[in-house]
Amino acid sequence: MPLLKRLRIAGTDLKKVSVIMLILANLGPIFGVVFMGWQVFPILFLFWMENVIIGASNVLKMIVCSSSGQRQGVAKAFLIPFFCVHYGIFTSVHGIFIIFIFGMIGGFIKPGDFSSGPFDVIGIIGKLQLWWAVLAMVVSHAVSFAVNYVGNGEYKNSNLIQLMLQPYGRVVILHITILFGGFLVMLLGSPVIGLILLISIKTFIDIKAHLRQHRLVTINKSEVTGKASI
Repeated sequence: MPLLKRLRIAGTDLKKVSVIMLILANLGPIFGVVFMGWQVFPILFLFWMENVIIGASNVLKMIVCSSSGQRQGVAKAFLIPFFCVHYGIFTSVHGIFIIFIFGMIGGFIKPGDFSSGPFDVIGIIGKLQLWWAVLAMVVSHAVSFAVNYVGNGEYKNSNLIQLMLQPYGRVVILHITILFGGFLVMLLGSPVIGLILLISIKTFIDIKAHLRQHRLVTINKSEVTGKASI
């Protein structure tokens, strides 16, 4: 069936270093649920932190993106700060929503917990003991950047506009799914099976988005090669 084919992940894709690292990073929340008693808020907050990591990685991609000529340099000088501001606002609003709804209303965060206020991200990471899980996600995206973007030469064929828009598609689809799932799991009392299912769905969407992203770069490369050979 066409739908099943689209949902299937090929065995060769699962053997890729960046995909293996992505899966290992997503196993962290499952460890947290099973052995550390994590509930909905720590998981959603951790996934929100990954948005920040994705944004930082994308800025690096835009900087390294192969550019030729003064026009590309000017485009970078405008688009990189624009992305930082726009994506920063987008991510901040998303983070405030998660902290307020799932953290404060859910009882994980209290206004007096931190001297700098309830939206103290560093304080929340420390309180929930998320450092190791955040580090695992940083390593996962760093490996993908080094292996795929630099090592495989994706930076030579990446389009600056596409790079600027790239994180939004991944983040929006992923987190609409996760937020709806998070509400449902919270209403059910955060059962372990529900939390693991939520993490599994997130991991699957993550892998599909990751593979699609790198295939688009491959298509761009083949188009450029085809034009050059005409």
